[in-house]
Amino acid sequence: MSVATRTPRETVEEFLRITVEGPREALADCYAPDAVVSIPFAPDGIPQESAGREVMREQMKVTAGLWTFHSVDGVSIHETVDPEVVIAEFRVHGRMTASEEEFSLRYICVMRIVDGLIVSSRDYGNPLESAVLRSGLRFTQE
Repeated sequence: MSVATRTPRETVEEFLRITVEGPREALADCYAPDAVVSIPFAPDGIPQESAGREVMREQMKVTAGLWTFHSVDGVSIHETVDPEVVIAEFRVHGRMTASEEEFSLRYICVMRIVDGLIVSSRDYGNPLESAVLRSGLRFTQE
């Protein structure tokens, strides 16, 4: 199946598959070249907005050695009256590389998907759950 023929649901399913199976920077291929990802409740050290597929790819490369994701569960994909917009709820499970500490993060993402690529996403995670990852995240936008 070509990217352009993927439905928004199939795009989210591919995004979640790559999240677990990797490589992490391959997630960037789920985004349009000019995609914008907003994290309204981003903790310190994490950008509230990232723009552009290649910027996201570089951010993903930076974090690739810090932790691994080994499963996703609790997945609900809600289609909306706007055929380009889906809401994805899921929990991702992983392990910190250095400490081998297990973690679990719940997300809700509101995604706009056009021609099989994410053009925008608003990602909502529990800041208390994500605190375990914060120490390794220090991004700079150019």
